[in-house]
Amino acid sequence: MELSATWRASTADDDVRREGVGLEFDDSTWPTIAVPGHWQHTPEFATSDGPLVYRHRFDLATPDDGRRRFVTLEGVFYQADVWLDGAYLGDPEGYFFPHTFDITDLSRLSHEHVLAIEVSCSPQRQSATKRNITGVLQHSDVIDPGWNPGGLWRPVRIEETGPVRIDRLRVLCRDANDARAHLRLHARIDADRSRSALVRTTVGGKVLWEDTRSLAAGLNEVDWNVDVNDPALWWPHSLGEQHLTDVCVEVLVDDAESDCRHVRTGLREVALQDWVFSVNGERLFVKGANLPPTRAALADATPQEVRRDVELARDAGLDLVRVNGHIARPELYEAADELGMLVWQDFPLQWSYARTIRKEAVRQAREAVDLLGHHPSIVVWCAHNEPTATTDSRAHGAAPTIVRNVLHQQIPSWNKSILDRWVKRAFESADETRSVIAHSGVAPHPPQFDGTDSHLFFGWYHGETRDLDGFAAAMPRMVRFVSEFGAQSVPDTNAFMHPERWPALDWHGLAVHHGFQAEPMERHVPPSDHSTFQSWKLATQHHQAALLRQQIETLRRLKYSPTGGFCFLGLHDPSPSVSWGVLDHERHPKPAYAAVVEACRPVIVVADHLPPKVNVGEAIGLDVHVVSDLRVALRSTTCTATLRWPGGSHRWEWKGDVPPDSCVRVGTVQFVVPDVSGEIWLDLTLEHHDAAATNRYTALTSRVSEPSV
Repeated sequence: MELSATWRASTADDDVRREGVGLEFDDSTWPTIAVPGHWQHTPEFATSDGPLVYRHRFDLATPDDGRRRFVTLEGVFYQADVWLDGAYLGDPEGYFFPHTFDITDLSRLSHEHVLAIEVSCSPQRQSATKRNITGVLQHSDVIDPGWNPGGLWRPVRIEETGPVRIDRLRVLCRDANDARAHLRLHARIDADRSRSALVRTTVGGKVLWEDTRSLAAGLNEVDWNVDVNDPALWWPHSLGEQHLTDVCVEVLVDDAESDCRHVRTGLREVALQDWVFSVNGERLFVKGANLPPTRAALADATPQEVRRDVELARDAGLDLVRVNGHIARPELYEAADELGMLVWQDFPLQWSYARTIRKEAVRQAREAVDLLGHHPSIVVWCAHNEPTATTDSRAHGAAPTIVRNVLHQQIPSWNKSILDRWVKRAFESADETRSVIAHSGVAPHPPQFDGTDSHLFFGWYHGETRDLDGFAAAMPRMVRFVSEFGAQSVPDTNAFMHPERWPALDWHGLAVHHGFQAEPMERHVPPSDHSTFQSWKLATQHHQAALLRQQIETLRRLKYSPTGGFCFLGLHDPSPSVSWGVLDHERHPKPAYAAVVEACRPVIVVADHLPPKVNVGEAIGLDVHVVSDLRVALRSTTCTATLRWPGGSHRWEWKGDVPPDSCVRVGTVQFVVPDVSGEIWLDLTLEHHDAAATNRYTALTSRVSEPSV
């Protein structure tokens, strides 16, 4: 029975807490509110930070003998106190997993009931000591800090079972090959009293395991293993088919089903070695994007919208999405399983937190594995995003230089050195089948001299776009996996910016509420250089597109030596923003989306990038590479490079083979910049009957001024 409907709500105070939770209280004067939903969508609470007391009346026949009743809150932002008919049930905390309470005895007392829930989601005003484990949903550079996601954002249900209930079920695929797959299962089973029960496991319609277990009254932890012979393996979309397998776990008491759980999983084996991913023993250079929430208001995102984001990532040629700083709606993981998209899953910790959250973070990490562990698309857990950032200075563009940032990370901190280790250990103890990263964006530091993945914002927070090439040569360890890079741009859907006011836009309001970062934008695309809003908008979009194309090509050229993959920031904007997304909040593509599509094709031909300006008479040498993600060799390919300038051209040609899943240097283009004014163009072409690729680089010529005598 689902209680999702119109509820009543009121701002919580002592009188409401004392009188407003009972069965006899008259709530007819309280405003109505939608469940599931967020309270700020209700006009009466549009500016409220809570807490609110929700009430809902319902009728329910008393359960039969031997049957049990439970109320389940599928999703609460972020903490709650729960009463049924004035009786206190508990105080759940955590937004992304369900909370369940036994109401069997209470439901026998009457047919009429009132469920009252006080929901709180306190604003995290002390950004360096946050207490809510909500990640980017409450502390982000792309979501309005005035938005409060508080509310009952997922359905509320009444469930009925027999005397024994499956409270949690964890299904993990430890290893798999063509001959056998090995599943590890863990269940938390809730028994009404001490008794025996038969636990049965069905995989793909076949009973593969059953055993009678003696259960104590209350919660029981049960572990077992199941082997599946001749499995149909699950593959990412670039390597094979996405075979999915249904797993059903039943608990039987006296030969009658008491409860059952169904999950759909995929049989595969994943690994991360030296920042190179492999699936079923096949290594894969992953091309990925950071995925923010589908919408800032998670409850408003439809299953179709969630799936569309995964489809857009796959259509761009990506293999992986990083669910950045949050745990998403369940439809995202279902879509990733079905579409063959790998998932890097962040735990919802972003930037700095108070010391008091350690125990709760460890508990919620285990809940994350119980909730999501069966999804074959998830290949890695990450405990914390950028733990060394103490404030949201990034939102105002005041990021330190990369050198200062690396030096700052050498200092031990409670978040990086203590909290992250505990959360990582919790993931590892709950899930032995996947790699776990303690934190993202942390440079090598004592005692972890290996470091983690890197966040490298050349061309935005520091330096220029082309600086990534030299940095990679100087510090190859820092480009083994680059999980954040990119630039902001103005979207085409920009009515929220009031472009008709140009140039007198509300720059402060855009920075505070719409993610606009004034300082780096002023360095790279100054608004003062443009007479119209349209001109400036196009310039920001061109800068974003050029940066992503150039840096993706650089990272692909370093394939496996040392780079194992990348995730640019990011796929889309979750709300009206001047932001990182290559798709705006209405999913209209920016030019950067097309640039990503071109840079992420399975086969590309690339050269060292020309500088924006070259001097007449300057000698230039550019290495040309072919990058192939195909699993077959390209035999007898022809690669050509043609340099063009006004009034002339020169052509180079190479022939040879391209091995599977490789990057090969095919030759060097060497020339002296011709004595012409304007642009020169370098066109690259790769020809093969199974693949073709083209690319173009441009530069402006200039003459070095003669020194005056």
